[in-house]
Amino acid sequence: ETEIQTPDPPKRLRSSARRDAKIGTDAPAPAPAAARKRPGGQDAAAAADSKRRRAEHPSSGSRDRNPHHRPQQKPGDGGKGKRETMRASHILIKHEGSRRKASWRDPDGVAISATTRDDAADLARALRDQIAAGELQFDAAARDNSDCNSAKRGGDLGPFEKGKMQKPFEKAVIALKVGDMSDVVDTESGVHIILRTG
Repeated sequence: ETEIQTPDPPKRLRSSARRDAKIGTDAPAPAPAAARKRPGGQDAAAAADSKRRRAEHPSSGSRDRNPHHRPQQKPGDGGKGKRETMRASHILIKHEGSRRKASWRDPDGVAISATTRDDAADLARALRDQIAAGELQFDAAARDNSDCNSAKRGGDLGPFEKGKMQKPFEKAVIALKVGDMSDVVDTESGVHIILRTG
């Protein structure tokens, strides 16, 4: 009787070893690069440590010469890299043309979908007139009428940087002096009455 020898089934390689294996063979790839020495006798761990130290203490590298790199504002940096912030409160009245036809006041958007842009603008102007006449406080008007979540804070949006709001809104805020109130401002969200507060 002759014994037939069958080759051992190939051993299953771990997924990383399979990925690193040479194509067409079952042999794993050479040892990972971390075990190799780098030119100059530096191993991978020392190279990573050196790279980390360079990141903590940047030199006059390409980042310093990049005209598009804008440094982030850091506390106590003396204004270097500081971006101008502004602050405003607003009353938003959404309408059928608003990009999102739902709000905290009208989650299903039934009333918003039935409101025309002109009706929304008329309501905003009426509120503005009452506020300007001293019959109504801005924050109370916002709490009772605004479709924005900021209504819960009397319409206060908090501080924001240039470029963070929709262009027509931002343009209106920039045009206002602190304490001034806008006329109706149209954005994709709806119509707004804006009070610049900072």
